[in-house]
Amino acid sequence: MNKVAFYAMNLKGYFVLKKFIEKFGVNSISYIVSSKDESVKGDCFKAIEALAIKSKIKFLDRFESITELESLPNVYKFAIGWRWLIKNENNLIIFHDSLLPKYRGFAPLVNSLINKELRGGVTALFANSEYDKGDIVAQEDFKLDYPVKIDAVIEQINPVYFNLVSKIFQDINKGVQLYATKQNEANATYSLWLNNEDYYIDWSWNSEKIKRFIDAVGYPYDGAKAYLNRKTISFVDVKVIKDVAVESRSRHIGKVIFIKDGLPVVVCKEGLIQLVDIRDDESSPVFVNFRSKFN
Repeated sequence: MNKVAFYAMNLKGYFVLKKFIEKFGVNSISYIVSSKDESVKGDCFKAIEALAIKSKIKFLDRFESITELESLPNVYKFAIGWRWLIKNENNLIIFHDSLLPKYRGFAPLVNSLINKELRGGVTALFANSEYDKGDIVAQEDFKLDYPVKIDAVIEQINPVYFNLVSKIFQDINKGVQLYATKQNEANATYSLWLNNEDYYIDWSWNSEKIKRFIDAVGYPYDGAKAYLNRKTISFVDVKVIKDVAVESRSRHIGKVIFIKDGLPVVVCKEGLIQLVDIRDDESSPVFVNFRSKFN
């Protein structure tokens, strides 16, 4: 019987592993590799480790030596949420949360939401020496409705991951040859990794894009931010409200224009946003007045 090894991280990795064990049993898994992810909250590393131990499946941290295991015959390797090189690319299938060739690289789901893509999706592809350029084994998409927060979309995408994993594993076990198609390079786009500066709001965007950005980088990510009186403020929730004509608007972007129902309203390059929930660095609610400007 063919077996699979999982290189799995975060909630989607844990979700797929749990469902896979329930459907196919522990004997279908050769080993599990995982890693902590400092870029997200609740990274599920401990949960993945506990699941492996409870199921009596060999578990390794990515820093342990896995060279010998990677060379095992009849073992397909499934990488879910994995961000590092896997040296042995034989039988390696990567699962990526975009409809490739769009959004190759990092944070594809975040950038898809910021750009208001109408459909999200997962692509299974063979490993390639250049990231996310391998031949596509399978894809599955789902509808995106706005406004939507990233944690809700993660809940949507987790079953899509498992559906692809399940279908591919069943084909492998039946001895069905996995056909793959080359990507259309003319349609390729790249999604870059996010550093701390990338979580700060770009006030040159219109109000709807700022709203999508705030929703896209919320929990489990670090959250959208802006400066107020040289202090960092976290934006948890905002809503877009009806715009008004602002004289010399370009000079006043980021300023509070109204207090409505006790909540400040801020001028954007186009449109207005109302600050429903903003927090300081100790996660306490922040209250602002008219004489406030965010940078």
